[in-house]
Amino acid sequence: MNTDRFRDLLLDERQRVASAIEHLQTENAGSMDEEMPETGMADTATVTVDRELDYSLEESSAQVLAAIDAALSRIDAGSYGICGRCDNPIGEERLEAKPYAILCIDCQRLEERG
Repeated sequence: MNTDRFRDLLLDERQRVASAIEHLQTENAGSMDEEMPETGMADTATVTVDRELDYSLEESSAQVLAAIDAALSRIDAGSYGICGRCDNPIGEERLEAKPYAILCIDCQRLEERG
């Protein structure tokens, strides 16, 4: 497996996610009071929902960023592309779609089923 290619994919994805997080943080730099319109409760509810959605997106992006960093560490350690559950190789097609995957597709399906 060409880990250099996957390292490049991961670094590109890391930059994209980090930029998205930075944008969300810049967009939400002020307090909610600064965003609150003086018109009514419906507008206030909209601002609140928008802010909560942004926080949720930021949290999700931070988790992806951590997964990317872990994948880069696995490349350095020589364990990239090995399933964390069954120790079989993770298919390159799966890594193309999700380069920070830690489970092969079969183990991921088992995980999702509970």
